[in-house]
Amino acid sequence: MGVAVLAFSLAGAGYLVFAGLRLRAFRDEAPGIARPEPPVTVLKPLHGDEPGLAAALETIFAQDYAGEVQVVFGVQAAADPARVVAERLREGHPGRDVAVIVDPRTYGTNRKVSNLINMTRHARHDVLVLADSDISVERDWLRRLAAELADPAVGVVSLPYYGRPEAGLWSRLAALGVTAQFLPSVVVGLSLGMARPCMGSTIALRREVLDKIGGFEAFADLLADDYAIGQAVRAAGYRSLVPPVLVAHGCAEASPRELFAHELRWARTVRGLDPAGFAGSGIAHATVLALIGVALTGAAPASLGVLLLAVAARLWMVRQAEARTGSRRAGWSLIALRDILAFAVFVSSFFVRAVDWRGTRFRLDARGGLSEV
Repeated sequence: MGVAVLAFSLAGAGYLVFAGLRLRAFRDEAPGIARPEPPVTVLKPLHGDEPGLAAALETIFAQDYAGEVQVVFGVQAAADPARVVAERLREGHPGRDVAVIVDPRTYGTNRKVSNLINMTRHARHDVLVLADSDISVERDWLRRLAAELADPAVGVVSLPYYGRPEAGLWSRLAALGVTAQFLPSVVVGLSLGMARPCMGSTIALRREVLDKIGGFEAFADLLADDYAIGQAVRAAGYRSLVPPVLVAHGCAEASPRELFAHELRWARTVRGLDPAGFAGSGIAHATVLALIGVALTGAAPASLGVLLLAVAARLWMVRQAEARTGSRRAGWSLIALRDILAFAVFVSSFFVRAVDWRGTRFRLDARGGLSEV
């Protein structure tokens, strides 16, 4: 048994090296320019005043974009503190086309999608760009998206993301997981043609495409609405693109319970959508597998060699991810804690049927559908 675990660890070390190499090759090209730059509506569904929310939303107003831009913020309750943030941003940018929508109507169990349905009724333009509230973007964000959507065969453009801590230790662990675990897996999947992700960090599509796939209403009961949107667009005969343009995801987890619940929710979702691929991703936990192998083989010299190799590969890959994203370098202890947590989440995901999302408990079915517990 110990030998088998060590073999998996060696395979994982190989994966980590490959992931690091792919991250080094995953470089932005010169920004494309759509001529002319079409009018765009940016949809930002909001819920709560998260740490760093105002700064993240402010990046929308710093775009180097010649076309007309409408910004639509949406909340489902007038008392939502995110509404105050949105109103201040609107007041701080007089002359800009900004709408703050308060609409409590719901259409399914996914409240974010209900928010988007309500907001889309106020969108004035045919190019729609939606992004989660905690996403910060660079100045050429809209320019890059418009350039990709200029091809009528392209139905949706989505962007990968890295983590940016907004609080203390637990948000740093969350950000490290996004930057040095999630992002490398996306890059590897793209490079091998094994993944065609569509991520809530940024989704850009034309209104005609959204109408053709049934509008946001078609995703009102799904947890992974972003993934489902990508699938639906491809099923409608369009291409989906993930260009090498990164955005930043603000991580604001303030406690171990909050961090574990968040990551378990997404691990359980991914496992439901792609069971075989998720199970295979277990080799990415090379360092923890090596530690288990060391214990099972009584710390045999060969097992210690595998452990050293796995640790070296993991550290090297983390440094590549940090260099690619400009992230703060993580220390050994933080990386070790991150790896143990990731493995615990991976194992736990095989034993849960329900997840917590914004204070509500939901049960997931095989297709990622939500039903409140």
